[in-house]
Amino acid sequence: MGLIVVADTEDPGQAASRKRADARRNEQVLLDAAAAVFVAAGVDAPVREIAARAGVGMGTLYRHFPTRADLIIAVYQHQIQTCAEAGPALLARYPESPYLALTQWIDLFVDFLVTKHGLAGVLQSDRARFDSLHTMFIDRLAPVCGQLFSAAEQAGEIEPGLTAYELMRGVGSLCAGGGGDQRYDARRLVRLLVAGLRRR
Repeated sequence: MGLIVVADTEDPGQAASRKRADARRNEQVLLDAAAAVFVAAGVDAPVREIAARAGVGMGTLYRHFPTRADLIIAVYQHQIQTCAEAGPALLARYPESPYLALTQWIDLFVDFLVTKHGLAGVLQSDRARFDSLHTMFIDRLAPVCGQLFSAAEQAGEIEPGLTAYELMRGVGSLCAGGGGDQRYDARRLVRLLVAGLRRR
């Protein structure tokens, strides 16, 4: 019986496209894993922990993010995008209570701020890059928070008088206030702040 040879019928273009899709998927998984690890353990968490959580090898992580700064900045940008997209999605999910959508969005925003505060130390020698990321942060997230805030106000669920920008600044200040003190629970204080918005 002769040897049967099965030809590889995959087009080179298809193979390249599949590899690009795999690379994008690995990058997304790494960003999600890094964001979760940074929120739980800070931006100085071991990168091996991130790779393990993502289910990839260290080589894959370093191909996408050669340095820790590259990874932290990518997570920062990823979280901005995630927060921006979450606002309209939460309003659509909770049309009967924009306030509930706002509280859930603030939870995501707090997760983002954990990474943002670590970013300043990483980029201390690259102020221009940090400033451009901060501008991106304001430009993308202030309108989203404003949309949620206005919807809750129009629904009569929150007291009028405060602005979305003031809320964001207040949440940011509470998240920065701990200074590494383990006795300081920023999330609990943020929950109290948001609860205080509720119209009685």
